[in-house]
Amino acid sequence: MPPKYAIGIDLGTTNCALAYAEIQPGADPFAPANVQLSPIPQLVNPGETRAEDLLPSFLYLPGASDFPAGSLGLPWDAGREFVVGRLAQKRGVENAGRLVSSAKSWLSHSGVDRTSALLPFRAPEGVEKISPVEASRRYLEHLRQAWDSNLPDAPFAQQQVLVTVPASFDAVARELTLEAARQAGYQDITLLEEPQAAFYAWIERHPDWRDRVRVGDLILVVDIGGGTTDFTLIAVTESAGELSLNRVAVGEHILLGGDNIDLALAGVVARRLAEKGTRLDARQHQALWANCRVAKEHLLDPASKDKDQPVTILGRGSGLVGGTVKAKLLREDIEQVLGDGFLPAVGSGDLPAAQRRVGLQELGLPYAADAAITRHMARFLRQQAATAEHGSVRRGPSGLACPTHVLFNGGVLTAAMVRERILATLDSWLAAEGLPPVAPLAGEDLMHAVSRGAAYYGLTRHGRGVRIRGGVPRTYYVGVESSMPSIPGFPAPLKALTVVAFGMEEGTQVRIPGREFGLIVGQPAEFRFFTSAARKNDQPGDLIEDIGEELAELSPMEVSFAGAEASAEVVPVSFETVVTETGVLQLWCVARDGRRWKLEFNVRERVGA
Repeated sequence: MPPKYAIGIDLGTTNCALAYAEIQPGADPFAPANVQLSPIPQLVNPGETRAEDLLPSFLYLPGASDFPAGSLGLPWDAGREFVVGRLAQKRGVENAGRLVSSAKSWLSHSGVDRTSALLPFRAPEGVEKISPVEASRRYLEHLRQAWDSNLPDAPFAQQQVLVTVPASFDAVARELTLEAARQAGYQDITLLEEPQAAFYAWIERHPDWRDRVRVGDLILVVDIGGGTTDFTLIAVTESAGELSLNRVAVGEHILLGGDNIDLALAGVVARRLAEKGTRLDARQHQALWANCRVAKEHLLDPASKDKDQPVTILGRGSGLVGGTVKAKLLREDIEQVLGDGFLPAVGSGDLPAAQRRVGLQELGLPYAADAAITRHMARFLRQQAATAEHGSVRRGPSGLACPTHVLFNGGVLTAAMVRERILATLDSWLAAEGLPPVAPLAGEDLMHAVSRGAAYYGLTRHGRGVRIRGGVPRTYYVGVESSMPSIPGFPAPLKALTVVAFGMEEGTQVRIPGREFGLIVGQPAEFRFFTSAARKNDQPGDLIEDIGEELAELSPMEVSFAGAEASAEVVPVSFETVVTETGVLQLWCVARDGRRWKLEFNVRERVGA
């Protein structure tokens, strides 16, 4: 049965959101998408369920006496023994040691086993722990169950589902997100980059978008969420006499966002307390971090006029009243931390500072060494301009990639002061290039744009609306060892087989014709990949005999494929190439007997480290 709805899910570091649009086969391709938000029932107090338009990405693992018996049940799960959403966030402020947060950031941490029980990271002894994948599964499962509770006549499992990920997620983080979704009961899943989803939301809200931009414009999407900062460039081009949109660059993975800001604010409050003689231990620091998150959100709310917000944490003793520590987070604290630390006024040549690494480090998330988001933005625009094909981006005289427009996304950017500081910085860079100021695209509902845009993108896959094109910006090759006789002192020559052609569209696949190669299975083997920005005419199946300077080698990959035999064997295989919607190259090795093995890596355009 074909799906009735396209469901967009923003699996956020701080909040999740759920939106949907009816697919309507045969409808006018340019008819309004009519994307809607789906309310998400969740516990807001013990025994009290309420539908809200966001599901906070917090999971609380209760102790035996934390809640009255039977008070954690939901309409679809009366016996639930953990808490997801608003109540989890509230209770975690009081007891941070049992709160799972930032699971999405841990999901992207390549330095740990993301399937092992890590969270809550600094939980006291005796507290159950779960993996980042399991935490993500529980959020996704809650969203699925909430949908089925709201629309029982349109089962979630029968709909088209689009789950968003940061543009900078690596192949492993993307695959683990898919695995969490599969474990949560998702059937038809597509991943979509968050900045693209945000731009789709802007298109959905502005059917007259062609009147707002023109050929040659360059749109910078600045996405600052709870855990990551992403930069994306989208070029406005022309195709067959019509305006079209092409994603031309995606930045590197930057673990820098609202979590870092909250931690910095907690440090400010902790220093103020220390000056008055009150020093906090590690458990209290965790609680203060959670309290500062809540206080910051209140003070940055556009409707708030308060100059400060109280923060209260439990003391070291057992008393709940006499043992509390009280302090205040000031609005001026936020302005100073953001202005001096995260959004300083810098020149476009000021790049992030490298931090000297200490030999021994405390385990934890690998946050960006330099917290200045404006310097990371400068590096993105500088290095992207240096590596981009001529004419693919608008450049200034100094070589800086110069956007004409900027689109904001992410919870941090709901604060006007953050948007204003970024605009002022961009305008100063453009003025130095002799160019006019950047034009901000009309403000959107930043808390729901990603889920709304994902639902809209689902419609584009059924011929509705406008689709952003983002063909692969380089040609990719896999190394093939020559079959020539070995010569002492000389390694076997290496050839390069073209597996991805320049401009191959994401979401497409190709079978490489007429060639078979021997694949080593049953023992570890190294696979070498190459890329070229210069060779644009090589097609899948072309074999490059001489690997010269036009081909740059990527990091090799060591993989051990299981074989049918107990010992190593060489299996004749042909190749099939798939470039997924999120830019992951899947190179399938297909044996004559039908066995299949998969290699994959990310083919997104990356900015140098």
